Amino acid sequence: MKVTAAIINEANKNYQLEALTLGELYSDEVVVKMVASGICQSDEVVRTGKSSITPLPAVMGHEGAGVIEKVGSAVKDLNVGDQVVMAYNYCGACPSCRTGHPSSCSQWTTLNLSGARPDGSHIFFKADGTPVSSFFAQSSFATYTITNVNNLIKVEPEVDLRLVGPLGCGLLTGFGTVVNGLQPKTSSSIVVFGTGGVGLGALMAANIEGCSTIIAVDIHDSRLEIARELGATHTINSSTEHLGERIAKITGSLGVNYSIDTTGISSVMKASIDVLAIAGVSAPVAISKDSIAFNTFKDLSLTNRKLIGVLMGDAVPQITIPQLIRYHNEGKFPFDKLVKFYKFNDINQAAADSTNGQTIKPIVIMDENYRKEEPIGI
Repeated sequence: MKVTAAIINEANKNYQLEALTLGELYSDEVVVKMVASGICQSDEVVRTGKSSITPLPAVMGHEGAGVIEKVGSAVKDLNVGDQVVMAYNYCGACPSCRTGHPSSCSQWTTLNLSGARPDGSHIFFKADGTPVSSFFAQSSFATYTITNVNNLIKVEPEVDLRLVGPLGCGLLTGFGTVVNGLQPKTSSSIVVFGTGGVGLGALMAANIEGCSTIIAVDIHDSRLEIARELGATHTINSSTEHLGERIAKITGSLGVNYSIDTTGISSVMKASIDVLAIAGVSAPVAISKDSIAFNTFKDLSLTNRKLIGVLMGDAVPQITIPQLIRYHNEGKFPFDKLVKFYKFNDINQAAADSTNGQTIKPIVIMDENYRKEEPIGI
C-alpha cells in the first residue's frame, strides 16, 4: 500500500512529505487510516536532534486517531471500520504488564523507540527499498499506518477522532502522573512547571483529584491565562516574578506537597524539588538531555522528600483514555481549549507554533473528508 508520510530524514531539518510503501501486516497488527494526530514535544526532541532515541529517517507521530482499514489474522475484538485512538505498545506478558503497569514493560524501549519491530523488520519503506523507522509502534504522521493491537483503544462512533489523538500521550502523561504517580491527598497543594499539553493535563487532573492549591508556572502569560481557566488557583510567570518568594507566600512558607516538571530544564527541575514542603513529592516527566545536581541528604532525606519517575503517567491507555473522554464530556477535562487544527501539509508550521508557545496542542488533520459536514476551522 502506498501512503504519504511526514518524514524526518536528518536531525534539525523540517518534516518532508514523501510517498512510502507499507510493509507486511503481521497477524497481531492492523492497518489504520489516519484521521488526525497531535504533535508532542517528544516528536520535536527527535526532529531537532535534542534526542536520538529513534534512528533516522523516521516517521514520527504518537498521538494518532483513525479508522481501522484492515485487521491481522490473530486480531480479536477489533474490526474494519472501528474508530481507534493510538497510544504506546507493550508486550502484555512481563510482570509489569501483568500487574497493570504496561508503561513499565520490560520491552518498552524496544517496542516503542527502536524504530522497528522486535524481530528487526520495518513498517515503512522508501521507493528504493530503504527502511524508515517507526515511532511508538504507530507513526501517526501518515495517511495510513500499521500498528500493534496493544497500541489501540476503541472509541465510540460518536467520538470525534479529530480531537482525541492527544489523549494517547501528552494528556495521558499529565493526567496519569497526578492520579497514578503522585496520588495527591484531598486539599493538598501542587505546582506544575510548564503549561503545555502535559502540564495542563496534570493541572486538570489535580483539579479533579481535589487539590485545593494548584499553582501553574510558565513564561508565557497567554498560557497562564488558560491555566487559570482550567483550574489553577495561582499562576506565576517565572521570567518576571520571584518563584521562591511567590510560592512561599502562597503556601505560608510551608512549600508545596507535590510538584511536576514538564520543561526538562536543569534549573527548573531543581526548583521543582526546592519548593517542596516536608514530605513533598516531585515528578520530572520531560524528555531531556539536561541533568541536575542535588545533595541527597539536604534536598531529600532531611525533609523526607521524594523524587519519582513516572513514564506515560503509569497509565493503562485502554482504561484511562475512555475515562478521559468521559471526563471531557462531563466538562471536567476540557482539553479542547488547548488545541488548534492544521492541514497535514502545514505540519512544519504546526511544529513551529508548538515550539514558540503560540499553540499549546497542535493537531494535524490527515483526512479532511472525515465528518466534512462538521467543519473544525483548518
